[in-house]
Amino acid sequence: MYKLFLTLRYLRKRRIAIFAVISVWLCVAMVIIVGSVMGGFLDTLKERSRGLLSDIVVDNATLQGFPFYQEFIEHLHRKLPDVVDTATPVIYNYGILRIEATSFTKPVRVVGVRLDEYKRVNDFGNSLFYDKYYPGTTSLDEQWKPYAGFDEHDTAILPPDHEQALQRFAERNPDDEKLRDWKRLPNRPFEGPGNFDVNFDGIPGYFGEERDKAPGIIVGCNIINERAPGTGEYRRSQPRGSKLIVTILPLTITGKVGIEGATTVVTRLADDSRTRVFEIDDVCCYVDFKRLQEWLLMSPQPLEDGGETPARASQLLISLKPGVDTIEGRKLVDAEWEAFRASVADRVSRLDHRLMSFVEVETWEERQVQFIAAVEKERILVTALFGVISMVAVVLIGCIFWMIVVQKTRDIGIIKSIGASARGVAMIFVGFGVAVGVLGAALGAATGSLFVWYINDIQDFLVSLDPNLRVWSPDVYTFDSIPNVVKVDEVLVICLIAVVASAIGALIPATIAGRVWPVKALRYE
Repeated sequence: MYKLFLTLRYLRKRRIAIFAVISVWLCVAMVIIVGSVMGGFLDTLKERSRGLLSDIVVDNATLQGFPFYQEFIEHLHRKLPDVVDTATPVIYNYGILRIEATSFTKPVRVVGVRLDEYKRVNDFGNSLFYDKYYPGTTSLDEQWKPYAGFDEHDTAILPPDHEQALQRFAERNPDDEKLRDWKRLPNRPFEGPGNFDVNFDGIPGYFGEERDKAPGIIVGCNIINERAPGTGEYRRSQPRGSKLIVTILPLTITGKVGIEGATTVVTRLADDSRTRVFEIDDVCCYVDFKRLQEWLLMSPQPLEDGGETPARASQLLISLKPGVDTIEGRKLVDAEWEAFRASVADRVSRLDHRLMSFVEVETWEERQVQFIAAVEKERILVTALFGVISMVAVVLIGCIFWMIVVQKTRDIGIIKSIGASARGVAMIFVGFGVAVGVLGAALGAATGSLFVWYINDIQDFLVSLDPNLRVWSPDVYTFDSIPNVVKVDEVLVICLIAVVASAIGALIPATIAGRVWPVKALRYE
């Protein structure tokens, strides 16, 4: 009982202990802030990487792709009905994108997808801008350019299907910020939430002859749009339906450029995609799978001796049934691929066999392992650096407790002279250190958590004082805001380490105090 009494008394009376509490407080808060921000960055990166791919990726990492993809999809649904949910083929290649109206050109990665299936195997549907406000209007099929117009009251109106789709969105999302701003403006602007060309003839709808139709294309938002400095808001200079020219190089099954050379196709801007993964939004554009397959000569091609080559795809994206472990699912899909490849071995050419032998089956995390591992190492390194800096608190506690032991030598002698053991005396100062650690950790956890929760508000306040104080700019980073999620389990671990470190800092002075001889201590002046 005397140990607890003296521990609490020293904590209240020895004002120098305040400095030890403050050091633990600041160190705990610092580590929580750094760990939460870096951890939030990593978690968001993983979430978006998963949302962009699928549970399982089947790929042979060549631009020629591999054959019999559709047969393998059907094979999976037969053999693994309780494991595989949806599987869809994808084609990727590279080309040049040009905006017809401005002659702007940029190298891009052209991705061929079956849009409905693609949106089911991953989170791509939620990245589409126009499809959010005009649900159901984004398509990769052939389409005309949508025009807005004016009614008899000179009020701007959109094409009928877009008006109806926007009304459906407004009913489900009455508090959407863009929608509120749009409705607030007088004489509703023709572009609405988005960007459409206006038709001054007064009749909204689709205009143009049949020859004006062109396949739709979805473009990464960073390719043709600009971001406003500071806010990161996208400025859409190209209206929906703008003509975009895509030039690609078809490759034969042997990897050579087709005899007709480059293929140039006219497309219309159907939507733009923001996955929030910069490497994707800055280079990828999406077209219909079947059309890209034909443009790249990956559809069945006639052979000189009769027959035709099998159609090819670059990869398969596979989503698993709920509750199926991705690692276990990958093993099952990999085993079925080997069985399928063996079953078609007698009817594939040497080149087809070689392309199929390159195929690898990976989970989405294995697919992104290098990128994710690099960020994880950065997080560990930064957290470790701040942890080392926090060791200053241990040294400071040791110095402060050394001073307290020196000042309390007579008290120690009195306590030991009335029967206290050396271990009991040492435990007084160890308990003192634990109390300092608990108090400092509690204050640090509260301060660090509050700072992380309101970190974006703090930045906004600093920017209001001086724009140069902005440290996280949405027009530079792919994230619109600083990650501000605090994980309770991580906070508890940090607090526990802080308490243990405080006890260790007090251990040496406590040991010295426990070895003091009572007679020597009572003679101390």
